[in-house]
Amino acid sequence: MQLGSGRESQPPHSKTGSSLRSGEADSAVFQPTSWAIKIQLRIFSMLIVLFSRSGREREVFKLIVYRELPSLVSDLGFSARTLYSVSNNISAHYRKTRIPKKGGGFRELAVPDRLLKVIQQRINERLLPLEPVSPYATAYRPGGSTRRNASPHVGKPVVLKLDVFKFFDHAIYPLVKEKVFPAERYSERNRVLLALLCTYRDALPQGAPTSPAISNILLREFDLAVGAWCGQRGIAYTRYCDDMTFSGDFDPEAVIPTVKSELRKLGFFLNDRKTTVVRAGRCQLVTGLVVNERLGLPAEYLRDLRQELYYCRKYGLRSHMVWRGLEGTPEQYAAKLLGRVAYALSVEPENRELADARVWLLEERKR
Repeated sequence: MQLGSGRESQPPHSKTGSSLRSGEADSAVFQPTSWAIKIQLRIFSMLIVLFSRSGREREVFKLIVYRELPSLVSDLGFSARTLYSVSNNISAHYRKTRIPKKGGGFRELAVPDRLLKVIQQRINERLLPLEPVSPYATAYRPGGSTRRNASPHVGKPVVLKLDVFKFFDHAIYPLVKEKVFPAERYSERNRVLLALLCTYRDALPQGAPTSPAISNILLREFDLAVGAWCGQRGIAYTRYCDDMTFSGDFDPEAVIPTVKSELRKLGFFLNDRKTTVVRAGRCQLVTGLVVNERLGLPAEYLRDLRQELYYCRKYGLRSHMVWRGLEGTPEQYAAKLLGRVAYALSVEPENRELADARVWLLEERKR
């Protein structure tokens, strides 16, 4: 990592387009980072916290530039040969899989292999935090959560929910290169290399560890424009990934054209089929949380969780698992229940019943 600019390094000429030799990937993944780099990264992490609190992070991060290839190689902890070899044969480092959607159907994911995943994790941890994110983004950032996304919309007469149509498919390579790896920070050669490492078939892959943070960076200008427009009209606005929520006393038909216009500037479009308007008097859900009068969990979620905890405490974890035909060990089941209880408590921290259940589950895991 360097301050100021320097002469660009040339990519290695040997085997830049070939696949890695046997064992080379593993040695690249486990290549030790020097103590100097570790200390440097720790300092940068401290700076992120310090200056994000004081609002001066942008001034500090402007000083961090990658004009030369060796500085990028040093901070990512991979050889230039490895980075170029992977980027020149990126399709070979992904596998396709499908996961079920909550509303039915399946979501296709492109999952990176072990080597590419570690490279992307390094990019996610060491480079992407240098780019600013809007205050309207409530996912994939420190302090982000469904609660943070829903809180501004509590007790509003109108809630409007909008969705970006196939966001990841339309987050194309040129946009990633331009917005995520700007010319002010990176040399052209490094911009191309990094954008290739973070995209698959010229788009943002769902399943890559870099994609969530990149989505926030790509939509920063959109957030600021829409947020300013809404602020002038007393409308609350938040965005959780590609899901946008607006609330207040307003006409939804006045908001939609503005959103469409700002999205088009980046090559995105609204998914009209997912546009939802919910007025007071009906159950208003924002990222799975009820926001009608106070922030809370849906009654159905709480009822199912309470019922499951009741039977577990009455008959025991193992017996309940057998009755329901669940696989795994009681310890694994307790861990899953703890996760659900922890989520519920993050929304309703004053819920004593759930707090007691958490204590009981922790004790059961120790047995």
